[in-house]
Amino acid sequence: MDYTDILIQPIVTEKSTEMKDAHNQVTFLVSKSANKIEVKQAVEKAFDVSVDNVNISRQKPRLRKRFGRTMGTKPGYKKAIIRLAPGDKIEYFEGV
Repeated sequence: MDYTDILIQPIVTEKSTEMKDAHNQVTFLVSKSANKIEVKQAVEKAFDVSVDNVNISRQKPRLRKRFGRTMGTKPGYKKAIIRLAPGDKIEYFEGV
């Protein structure tokens, strides 16, 4: 798998921005079939940084309910929280 198949998109939320500033951690939405080793290699190849640690969590699909009825499902996803080595950083919005 190429790194573009593994890393889908960065997750930019208030919590992930705080983790980026305080703990040098970035969060990505990753492929459901990717493991920690593949994610680490993909980030190192894509952004030319060194990765210290990778944590992966998986969100299962949930039912969408409205007025007690099931209206469909919210899709599940897999996200990776990546701790970068001291001195390395990834900038999402450099020119904004």
